Amino acid sequence: MKRNLLAIAIPALLVAAGANASIEVWNKDGNKVDFYGRVKAANNITDRGQVGEGDDTSARLGMSGQTQITDGITGYGRWEYEAKAGKNSDNEVRYAFAGLNFGDFGSFDYGRNDGVLKAITAYTDVLPQFGGDAANNDWNVLSARTKAVATYRNNNFFGLTDDLSFALQYADNGDNSNQFKKDAIRGESREAWGANVQWNIFDTGLTAGAGYAQTSTSDNRQSTWASGIKYDNYNLYLAANYFQSKFKDVISYGPTHRGTYKNADIKVRGFELVAQYGIDLDVGRITPSLAYVQHKAKGDGVNFVEDNIRYHNSGFNSALAKYVSLGATYDLNKNFSAIVEYKFNLLDRDDVGAAENTKNHRGHKNKPGTKDVLGVGLIYQF
Repeated sequence: MKRNLLAIAIPALLVAAGANASIEVWNKDGNKVDFYGRVKAANNITDRGQVGEGDDTSARLGMSGQTQITDGITGYGRWEYEAKAGKNSDNEVRYAFAGLNFGDFGSFDYGRNDGVLKAITAYTDVLPQFGGDAANNDWNVLSARTKAVATYRNNNFFGLTDDLSFALQYADNGDNSNQFKKDAIRGESREAWGANVQWNIFDTGLTAGAGYAQTSTSDNRQSTWASGIKYDNYNLYLAANYFQSKFKDVISYGPTHRGTYKNADIKVRGFELVAQYGIDLDVGRITPSLAYVQHKAKGDGVNFVEDNIRYHNSGFNSALAKYVSLGATYDLNKNFSAIVEYKFNLLDRDDVGAAENTKNHRGHKNKPGTKDVLGVGLIYQF
């Protein structure tokens, strides 16, 4: 979820869930098993007609393990489960994958894991309670947790430098749905592939990353590219992301006087900015947080002539997410934190994001989806 909230480290492997604590329950004869967990008791205070309003309590439990097969090969696996205890309670297997690590030659794993673009969108997914808007497989390919993914990662460019890493990924029937048209065979799930590269810029604290992913079917193809940069040094953290997704031929204009239709694309563009600064106290550490998030969907227009009759439509441009976030995380120690975050919602009633963010209009079109939100919570983790 958020930076510095979850702890798991698998040496020289892949994911960093933002770790700081775990319990080692077995370490013998080249075999190691760690358990970790988190309980978050939180509430989102806003209009009762807004999606996500109310209790946001949840609990997670995870396990990571590794086994030494030869001097140069290590097997590993990870499993994580989340149970939500709020008003819209449901359960989810967040991670379930296994693989092999070949040292300088990289690692390969398969299962339910982060999409390859999540490594880039994670730069700004560090807010105390909200954020993570770019990690959405409905809008951006391989940008969030995805089932049935095969992933190759190399974290030191074949042993040449620790500053350069890359990943390649293929999703077989993964969670990469097209918001507008279902795949004829796979329905909401679609094959996809993607790649990313990240560069730790010497010892400056700067990291730059970029990635590209697309669904593999030519009909109604969806593609996403993302780029980001972050600075993490001493007490200061700064990050920025920019991404763009394209949905091919998902708008149909018509019919004309001949009954024909003209197709057009939809593009989703967004950027996210985050600034945080950690302050050490006599008891614990507090990290104020400031962020700005804006995602927009733009439908291409059409302008064509048929039998000397001109047809024109200018398309549309509408916000999916637009807000300013102000909050703080107070880490009393490495296991217990308090969070508070206020989201200044900048959406208008006519925006697509306001409609998606409204579950009960109560006679006022999309109004609940435009309201500000206050999130508060306590987190225990091990």
